[in-house]
Amino acid sequence: MTTSTQTDAPLPTHTDATGSFMATPAPVSASLTSSPLNSDAREVVDPITNWDGFSFDTRQVHVGEYADENCGARIPPLTLSAGYVFDSFDDGAARFNGGSREPIYSRQGNPTNAVAEQRLASLEGGTACVAVSSGQAAISAALFALAEAGEHIVSTASIYGGTRILLGRSFRRMGIEVDYVWDTDSDEAWDAVIRPETKAIFTETIPNPRNDVVDIARIAAVARRHGIPLVVDNTVATPYLIRPFEHGADIVVHSTTKFLSGHGAGVSGAIVDGGTFDWAASSRRYPLLTDSLRPGLPSLLDRFGPAAFAQYVREAVVNDVGPSLSPFNGFLLHQGIETLSLRMERHVDNSRAIAHWLEEQPEVEVVDYAGLPSSPLHDIAQQYYNGRTGSVFAVTVKGGTEGARAFTNGLRVFSRMTGIGDTRSMVLHPLTTTHASFAPDLNARLGITAGMLRLSVGIEALDDLLLDLRGGLDRVAGIL
Repeated sequence: MTTSTQTDAPLPTHTDATGSFMATPAPVSASLTSSPLNSDAREVVDPITNWDGFSFDTRQVHVGEYADENCGARIPPLTLSAGYVFDSFDDGAARFNGGSREPIYSRQGNPTNAVAEQRLASLEGGTACVAVSSGQAAISAALFALAEAGEHIVSTASIYGGTRILLGRSFRRMGIEVDYVWDTDSDEAWDAVIRPETKAIFTETIPNPRNDVVDIARIAAVARRHGIPLVVDNTVATPYLIRPFEHGADIVVHSTTKFLSGHGAGVSGAIVDGGTFDWAASSRRYPLLTDSLRPGLPSLLDRFGPAAFAQYVREAVVNDVGPSLSPFNGFLLHQGIETLSLRMERHVDNSRAIAHWLEEQPEVEVVDYAGLPSSPLHDIAQQYYNGRTGSVFAVTVKGGTEGARAFTNGLRVFSRMTGIGDTRSMVLHPLTTTHASFAPDLNARLGITAGMLRLSVGIEALDDLLLDLRGGLDRVAGIL
């Protein structure tokens, strides 16, 4: 199995003083060494426009940027316009028939959002990206593009509670059925629920809230065997920790509200096309991709090749249903991505230290963090993440609901709120919030118990977070 690394550098070969993996610097790109050594000092070299081959840290800052032709602003401007002027009669026709990629209307795409789209596609290693209004919109758009009434989706059982609600309520109302696989290592379990009308498999790299990571390559092998695209939610991990396309995924979705934006200021989502699925060869029909949509016009697959699925999502779902991203939130997104690697390092460093510390506290029953040596999922965590399984995980305190209440109410730095992936640390009680509508037996099977809290660890100073958590646990001790 290929291990995912945090940058495009070679695999880490040494560790720092804390045991954290450190990547060897990547070689300098050829783009930086192509200028003649004896050129005229007055000659201005052309700026770099193709960032392929540069490191992750450099691409997260630069991919997608473009020169401002009005005043030379360094930051790509915020484009607040619903529509765009056509150069001519023929230009308008070309934009509508796919002959031109210039914008038509901001429901379909916006120059500000395009910066974030190109940047995220590069970081994930995809062919194209479509930004939408939220993470739920991203999941909906990706899956609605694949399945229609009378068809079927299969998902791993441990996924975000809001996604379970989406699949069980809205998708069911649309006539799309969903089945769940609990034992993801069992081929028999997958084969038992996959049907001829199954059109997608869905999973999360780091499931929210229990950090119960899955073997992505194994699930991808199941999908390949059945000729079904694998859709992976990479919200919690981000492409800094893992790039699902490298392990067999076909489509990646994000709630970019979370770690990619990073500051909790704007809601957004994204769908990234891996360009890897063979739509034409699949035994399951995807006619809106492979067939002509109108006489005389080639199919999306013929016109857009490995980026056909992304274009289909943009044209046939986002354009029709309308979950377009506000360009202001698109601006916040591409600004946030610029510091992704820096923030993720602090998020994960804090989380690993806190998970180890919590495991030793007498008021704690269990810590669900796959990177811990005590976790039954530790081998998978090491294989895919070098033990650094993000910063969203669960801790179960003693005392059941009353213990959870005492712990939550005793915190002063952690914010009591829904949401994850903020610079700020947050705490939530899933049983009475995100999972409150689920039947007791389902919550029990999912491991959502009365004393379990979800932590989203931010980038504050570790000592301050530990002191705050100790205060919450002292409140737990007081009721035991």
